Order: sequence, then C-alpha cells, then structure tokens
Amino acid sequence: MDEHFLDSSIRYLKGVGEAREKLFNKLGIATLRDLVGFFPRAYEDRTVFKKIDSLTVGESVCVSAMAAAKPVLSQIRKGLSLVKFNAVDDTGSLEITFFNTPFVKDAIKQGESYVFYGKISGTLLRPEMTNPIFEREGGGQATGSPYAADSPQATGSIVPIYPLTARLTQKAVSTAVFAALQKNADTLPDVLPSDIVTKHKLCRARYAYFNIHFPQSFKDLDIARRRLIFEELFVLVTAMKQLRDRRDEKVGKCLQIPDFSEFYKALPYSPTNAQIRAINEAAGDMSSGKLMNRLIQGDVGSGKTLVAAALAWAVRRTGAQTAFMAPTEILAKQHAKTLTALLEPLGLRVGLLTGSMTAKGKRETYERLKYGEIDLIVGTHALLSEGVQFSNLALVVTDEQHRFGVAQRAMLAEKGESPHILVMSATPIPRTLALIIYGDLSISVIDEMPPGRGEIETHIIGESHRERAYNFVRKLVGEGRQVYIICPMVEELDGGEPEAGGGVQGGGVSGNNSATGTATAGSATGNTAIKSVKEYHETLSKKVFPDLSVALVHGKMAAKAKDSVMADFAVGKVDVLVATTVVEVGVDVPNAALMLIENADRFGLSQLHQLRGRIGRGKHKSYCILIKTYSYQDNERLHIMKSTNDGFKIAEEDLNLRGPGDFFGSRQHGLPVMRIANLMTDMIVLQEAERAAEEVLDRDSQLALPEHRRLSEEIKRMFAASDLPNTP
Repeated sequence: MDEHFLDSSIRYLKGVGEAREKLFNKLGIATLRDLVGFFPRAYEDRTVFKKIDSLTVGESVCVSAMAAAKPVLSQIRKGLSLVKFNAVDDTGSLEITFFNTPFVKDAIKQGESYVFYGKISGTLLRPEMTNPIFEREGGGQATGSPYAADSPQATGSIVPIYPLTARLTQKAVSTAVFAALQKNADTLPDVLPSDIVTKHKLCRARYAYFNIHFPQSFKDLDIARRRLIFEELFVLVTAMKQLRDRRDEKVGKCLQIPDFSEFYKALPYSPTNAQIRAINEAAGDMSSGKLMNRLIQGDVGSGKTLVAAALAWAVRRTGAQTAFMAPTEILAKQHAKTLTALLEPLGLRVGLLTGSMTAKGKRETYERLKYGEIDLIVGTHALLSEGVQFSNLALVVTDEQHRFGVAQRAMLAEKGESPHILVMSATPIPRTLALIIYGDLSISVIDEMPPGRGEIETHIIGESHRERAYNFVRKLVGEGRQVYIICPMVEELDGGEPEAGGGVQGGGVSGNNSATGTATAGSATGNTAIKSVKEYHETLSKKVFPDLSVALVHGKMAAKAKDSVMADFAVGKVDVLVATTVVEVGVDVPNAALMLIENADRFGLSQLHQLRGRIGRGKHKSYCILIKTYSYQDNERLHIMKSTNDGFKIAEEDLNLRGPGDFFGSRQHGLPVMRIANLMTDMIVLQEAERAAEEVLDRDSQLALPEHRRLSEEIKRMFAASDLPNTP
C-alpha cells in the first residue's frame, strides 16, 4: 500500500466522523500520520491482578470478580446518582460504587464476571472501589497477536494516557489510534536508513509505533521509545546540519569594518568584555564575504542594544544602511531614543517608522530611506511595508527573536541585496542546546552584566502575607517608585480546558475513574484561585489603592491602547500597573522598583525571569515578590528564582523541569515541536544521533540517494509548519 495513504484524513476511521474530527483537530491531529504520531504522555500499569483478600488500601489494581447482585441505582439528590453492587471472588467481597453513571446499572449483569481496575479505598475488612474501569472478563483483546482485536484492552495491560481536549475521552483517542495502526501497519515508513537501524541496534518503525501506544511490557516500551527518540533527534540534527552548511555557502556583502576604538571612546561608559567579543564576532562575519546570520544571546539588561549600535556605526562607515525591527511600537520608540542618543553624536542619522505615523510622515521617511538620508531606521512591522525601499541596506537587526519568525526576517532582508542578519534575544538558552536549535544562526553569548546593574531581591510569599505585600507597594510608591503587578490571565477560566487524564478507557466502560486522575486542567490548582486581571485591577483601584493611580494592560487590548498605558507608566503618570505577561517584552521604566507576581507557580521559570527583568533598570533598589497559590506547591522551583538572577542558570533549570516544548512555546524559535524527545534528558541519544547524521551527510550531503528518500521527506515534513528559511 502507498505510504502516502498516511496523509489521508482521520474522519473516515471507525468511531471518528466529522464532529469528533474537529475535536482531534484541536489537538493538532488531522491525518492518520498525525494520529499515530500523537504519543501518550503517560501510561497506567493495569497488569497487576490481585485477589480481594490481598488488596491494600490506596493501591490501584485489577480485580477479577463476579457481580454478586444486580446493581442498584439510587438518586441521592438532583444531579447526583449512585450505582452500587458487590463483586466477589473465591476470597472475599468488593463493594463497587459508580457516581453519575446510571448506564452502569444495565451494563453490569448479575452472575457475570468482569475485570475491574481502580484505586482501593475503604478498609482491609471492607474494601471498596469507586468509578472503576471495567470490561467483561475475557472480552478484551484476542489471544495470540496483541493487535488482532478491534480495540485496545482496558484492563490487564499497560494503558496509554493521552493529552486531551474538552469532550474527547481517552477511549476515543486510544480506539482511533488503535484503528489507525491496524489500518496502516504495513505503510508506516522506516525513516531511518537500514544501516543506521542495524548499527545503533534500533527496532523497526512498525514495532516502535505499536509499542509506544500499546506496549506489551515496559521493556517493549523502552525499546520503542529509544527508537522514536533517536529518529526524532536524528531528523532534527540532520536538517540543522544541512541548514548550517547552506548558510556557510551564502555570499554576503564584504564590508571593510573599521577599528571600533573610535566608537568605544565616544561612549559614556566602557563596554564589557562580553559585548566587545560579540561585536568582534559579528564584525568578522560581515567582513568575511559570507552572509552573517548571527544570534546575540544576552540576559535582560546585558547590553545587546550596544552591540547593534556598534555594528550600525560600522555599517555607516562603509556607506551602507541598517534596519532595526522591534516587536512593538513603544519598544521601537524606546530603541530609537536610545540609539539616537548613542549614534547621532557620531554623525549617524537615525529614523523611526511605525504604523501609527501619519501618511505624510511615512512618505517622508520612505523618501529619506530611498535616497540614503537615513543611516539607521528603527521600526515595527511597518518596515515590511511595500513602500519601504533602501538606498543600500547592509544590516538587518531584529529584537526579541521569539516575537519574529524567520519569514519576517527574510522579508526585511529582501529589501536589500543579501544584507547581513543580526538577531537579538533576551531568552537565555544553554549554549549546547542553542547550537542545535538555531541551525541557521551562529551564536554570540553576552554572559556578563554591565557594572551598576543591581541584583533584584526576590521573595516568595503565600496568601497569608498579602496585606504585608500591599503595604510594601504603598511604602515604595510613597517614596516615589512605581510597581508592576502581574497576573497570569485576562479572565477566569470558563471550562473547556484540556483534560489532565483518565476517563473512559479501552474497550470497557467506566465513569470518571479516580484511579486515573481524571480532572480538567486547572482543577488541581483551583481555577477560582487564578486572578482575573480585569477583576483584580478593579479591586486594587477601588478598594486596595483608591488613592493611587492604578492602570491595566493586557494582551487583548488594542495595540494603541496598550502603548498608551505603557507610555503613561513610563513617564510616571501611573503608580501601579496591573498587567499580564504582555509586559514581558516591554519599555524600560527605570523608576519601577517592585514587581508582584500573582500565582507565580503557574509560570515557567524563564518567563518569571523575563518578567523580573522589567525592574532593576534604574538606580533604585528593586524587589520581586512571588505570590504562590498553595504553600506546598512548587517550593523548590520558585526558590531557584530566589537564589539566582542568572538567566542562563534559570534556563537550565527550566529546561530540566519542563522540557523544551513548554520552554520554547512558539515554533518561531526555529525548533519544531518535539513529540517524544527531550533535548535535555535525552542528551546521550542526541549525541549518538548527531554522529549518525554526520556519517549520512558525509556520504550524501543532499540526501539524494534512494535509501535516504524517506529521511529527506521526513525533514521537509518536520519543518513544514515551523518557521525556517530554505528548509532542506
């Protein structure tokens, strides 16, 4: 059968259909290939069977037992029903209760035997099981081949637990995956070349896909995982190596870069050694005759803008122009102000281009750019406008890599003839990881802070200390300082969140099984505990700080409204700014000396660090207060924030704790979503995959040989949805 059959829609799988297809689409599943590649997030071991007289309270096990009596349905009150009955084996009796699942009354037949899986409660003398998974004894998979049945077993097996979305159950997902595997068993492509599979002692694709979803043992699961992790990392590093090779082949403007000593002498302060190193690395690229694609990585406040200023100065000395693109209008204005102060005394003409400028102002700026009357133009996405033309564009700088995709960088680069590219990011990423992720970029790291940047004192408190925190806000405002208060969301959750796990499973029937941990996301931490930024702002402005100026900014506001509020805060018209993470990348407010972060345990460490970087930018002692939801939750994680201000150390911990998928969030980093590999914990396999990729590319750099056709196709597929230029 043609392997491209895998790219057909899931709609026609048994049990899916049009309505359920839309639910699968929410999980990013549209094709059979997507479905079989939708790997479980966890597994439940339902292989342990016990007799009733040997049950232990608190354990989750399977029990084979007969329904001793007809189940009785009771309506306790409106909205709450119970189904109860006793199940027995030759050693004792087990009381079974189902809440709000009245259909169980007719599903369980007196005198027939079932396998029940759930958590044991009650006492040793009177064991109980609530809302168990169950199926008829002997009614699961057929004997012999584990893939002979129409649906996976619900009990007596290792059961996959998938990420879910509202109204999609574990049973629906596992049954669909099972059907897809059955239907496509012979079309699962072996992406890895045969010699790589043999040399690295890997299993074949068919075995790997069946056993990652429905393993017969944990040993089978380990074998499948290793194969799929290796494959994913092998495809990633092969693609990245190809990108790097292509980058090295590109011809760029060969600029005669001047000595930077004149630039350094004109500065009001001395640059750090890290800044000088980054400037020299970029200057070396720009004078090499090859195209520069360089990432400047530096923590918040490390002085990346100075690097861009130095290079813009050098470009001007060659008679060429620089374009500097920022993610927001207010940030573009701030950069324009900073760069004007630095560069105009050195003879550079700095311009600004934003969407809110008048038509006349834009036309005038277009004209000046076109005729070389602007040396450095700072702007937003407006720089991508059709009317923007340059006289001689030689350098493109983009601020905040994760706010711009590679395609946007490329659009700006097309305004000139192969201009050099400099990308600045304040998101610290461990260097070994960054080298793999940023396949199209060389990397400079500014790992030294300019003198005079004070450390921010960080404290962790619970709800009981809230009043003290509010008093501290009032104290600092009384001293003339300003305050950020950060909330994690705009409005209260209103349901419809992805489930955390559990639910109906396999071929059997169940209610909401407590053993599997069924819950909607957020129920573990309590949706009502999450501050709604709108309601919270109202409370703070009217009840807590009625005598202070309290403003609100969040991501759902119009851009002009956001910029207006941020501008008022920047000039001191606002005492307290209540905000979501929209301020993560924002304007400098040197007078802001305190940040309160509500529900801090709901943020990743790297995001907390980015937020904290909004303060401590002036001469005043600065403080960050992390308010956690529960006293027991995330103590160790939040204490990392208290113990260090080093963004790279925090990034290492964040990656270890959360994995790269959550850490990066957006595909615009150039990193495809990892389905199973973890770039931190799977480092040994990563190194093995790197060596294998080098071997393959050494003998076939274009992957043109027949044995590499599937690998080449998989690379294209892997990067199709990510934002990478010239994907191999």
